[in-house]
Amino acid sequence: MGTTAPPPAAPGTLRTTSPAGRWVLLTTVLGSSMALLDSTVVNVALRRIGADLDADLAALQWTVNAYMLALAGLILLGGALGDRFGRRRVFLVGVLWFAGASLLCGLAPNAGVLIAARALQGVGGALLTPGSLALIQASFHPDDRARAVGVWSGLGGVGAAIGPFLGGWLVDGPGWRWVFLLNVPLAAVCVPVALKHVPESRDPRAHGRFDVLGAVLGALSLGLVTYALIAAPDQGASATVVASGLAGVGAGVLFGYVERRRPEPMVPPSVFASRQFTSVNVVTLCVYGAFGGFFFLSALQLQVVVGYSALGAGTALLPITVLMLLLSARSGELGQRIGPRIPLTVGPLLCAAGMLLMLRVGEGASYLSGVLPAVLVLGLGMVTLVAPLTATVLASVETARAGLASGINNAAARAAGLIAVAALPLLVGMGPDAYRSADAFGTAFRRAMPLCAGVLVLGAVIAWATVRIPAAEKPQPQCHTNCAAAAPPLEQPEPLEQPEPPPPEPPSPPR
Repeated sequence: MGTTAPPPAAPGTLRTTSPAGRWVLLTTVLGSSMALLDSTVVNVALRRIGADLDADLAALQWTVNAYMLALAGLILLGGALGDRFGRRRVFLVGVLWFAGASLLCGLAPNAGVLIAARALQGVGGALLTPGSLALIQASFHPDDRARAVGVWSGLGGVGAAIGPFLGGWLVDGPGWRWVFLLNVPLAAVCVPVALKHVPESRDPRAHGRFDVLGAVLGALSLGLVTYALIAAPDQGASATVVASGLAGVGAGVLFGYVERRRPEPMVPPSVFASRQFTSVNVVTLCVYGAFGGFFFLSALQLQVVVGYSALGAGTALLPITVLMLLLSARSGELGQRIGPRIPLTVGPLLCAAGMLLMLRVGEGASYLSGVLPAVLVLGLGMVTLVAPLTATVLASVETARAGLASGINNAAARAAGLIAVAALPLLVGMGPDAYRSADAFGTAFRRAMPLCAGVLVLGAVIAWATVRIPAAEKPQPQCHTNCAAAAPPLEQPEPLEQPEPPPPEPPSPPR
């Protein structure tokens, strides 16, 4: 007779040294790595995707933006679904959804199908991304949560570090489709491990209705504005472009109106009563908008203009991630000692200098004298900036709202990258076929980098003028090690501790 596997341990009791704890860490790392790898390797594959599918620049923009649009619009809703219906259940739905969409991406016969599949990937990412860290926070004993989050974050950082290298190797070797198909075997390992070893958990405070209308309006606003920006270089100020832009702005206004009047909004306006929280989110929009534009264009610049292979382009940007992996913990500690104002001012300025150094990266540029100095300065700026930014977001609200604040900040960063990828080609005059010509793309790239640098300088000025040292009793982030190039790392609030039942009364002696 076969033996039956023991059920998962109760939530909040696992230890990192136990076999069950290691299994939980494995499945959460695998799940989050699917979304993380996808966000770091797709830019490297864009040129080959465009060539194989005969796609213009607008299709390449949508290949990136369809994913970010769904993710930014739904990530807060995904976290709420996990709290209500079970974090393991929603996480598993997200993993399976993401894997199915990845399979569709890998088999896409044309750009239209690929873009639709990327949007579906974003829906899956919105379910599994917040669920990964939430499972750790809910599953492990309070004494082991910080260590578990550190292990999860460190392993995720290693995954981010190898992502561009792996993506370039896949594109140059088996082909760009394997950038997406790789997620299928990862999911095949992740799902059975989660079913067998991860305990289910819910938030007993989760009640009321979901703000589906708010999520739809937010995504619709971003989608319409993005469409107008991407279509404008080809169609000009056509009726369709103008109507889409105006409708997107109108949907955004309606989103704000709805959120102010719903009893349980997705984005409570009251959270912006904190001036510090509002200021840091404005800085986030500037910083991650510049990052989104930079990483989209630089991977193409290295391939189209400098002549690198996909593997060479991915490897060329690797020092940025390595620096963040090695130094972000120390940056977080420094930010706690000296306060966030200086890191949030100096970091964007260093990033701006790195992007301006990329102006030297043209046809025939040397890696050691051209590319490496730029990526090192940019990486140091990101190291200086990212961990203190996350800490300041969490420290600007009360503990009970830490998860909400982190989710809003993460969504704002992704929305900023989305708009940047859509707007930059329009602003620098990049035509539909620009990425097929080294001269045309190089000229547009040299116009784009000063724009990105200028947005970073604006973020630094805002940080210097508005950010102050937070109160000592406010929460600090637990996730110090990160390699977040697309968005700040998500943080989760501590789950409520369940009070232990009082000991039973001793039986009264018989009379």
